Amino acid sequence: MKKILLLSLLSVFSLLSCNEDEKLQEEPVKNYKTFQKVKVAFAEGESQSAEGIFNFPTDVEKIKSVKMYIQDFCPNKDCDEWDRFANVYVKDKTSGEWYEIGRFITPYWVGTEKLERGLEVDVTDFKSLLTGATELKIYTETWSAKGRTYSVDFDFEYGTPDYKYSAVVPVFQYNKSSIDGVPYGKTHSFDMSRKINIASGTEIAYLRTIISGWGHAMPGNCAEWCVRTHHITINGTSTFDHKLEGIGCAKNPINNQSPGNWKDDRAGWCPGMVVPVRFNNLQKSLFGTAFDFEYQFENWTNNGSNGDAFYAISTFVVVKSNNPITKPTVTN
Repeated sequence: MKKILLLSLLSVFSLLSCNEDEKLQEEPVKNYKTFQKVKVAFAEGESQSAEGIFNFPTDVEKIKSVKMYIQDFCPNKDCDEWDRFANVYVKDKTSGEWYEIGRFITPYWVGTEKLERGLEVDVTDFKSLLTGATELKIYTETWSAKGRTYSVDFDFEYGTPDYKYSAVVPVFQYNKSSIDGVPYGKTHSFDMSRKINIASGTEIAYLRTIISGWGHAMPGNCAEWCVRTHHITINGTSTFDHKLEGIGCAKNPINNQSPGNWKDDRAGWCPGMVVPVRFNNLQKSLFGTAFDFEYQFENWTNNGSNGDAFYAISTFVVVKSNNPITKPTVTN
């Protein structure tokens, strides 16, 4: 009798374990919807941005990855027909500063409906901010009353993260719009140098940079079309390069952007695509002490014959550890 009871209990336990395993296999990813068909536009009573507060999970130490999906709706070509600078921000709960978590350029004439879930951006680096009640903002540099209409949702994948703890802080953000970026080829007052201090207990740290150029300044149609290499110096030594070159615009699956010139390669971005993130790992020898950071452009002079050139740039420093972590500090 005892043997039968024991076997029965083991069967029940095994069934429960299987059910839990199946549940984890079926639902390792939890989806959170945020903006739902919100319109941004340039007109009376409209705004180029939309904001909202949304609830995300609080057990971020169990989150392996976070993906953001941006669906841009444009049925019957009734949206702003131009390729517009756009991005999504999360507000840091401590400082109140908006952090750019993804940037994209809208397609000509159409939306992103050709992609089942729209544009995909890996925002795992910001999971320490995407927790609990969280403020988000979506912006588009549209100058049309037709504007753009968006839905944004997030997939939180549960599992073992690469490191249990992480933090992210901006080095600088000159990214409010395409023409609010750093002027290229002329004198400007933007400070592109910082002092960064990463705690000694950090296990890994890297820079996370987004760059897009705008303008048709001469010579070379800069900064939208000219191939240029930017440099990051650490303690006065050129350490990382960012080459602004074509990324394959003609291969974009959003291939119905006619009559826009979407196939031609720009310098580091494409209409109807996410602007790529550039990652640079920092040496551990830098941890535990302050070091000098400077972002530098390739030498070039605007001859003034065709307007100005700009680079919209955001750079963050991301730190990770399996022990409780201290945020980096960044000073001018």
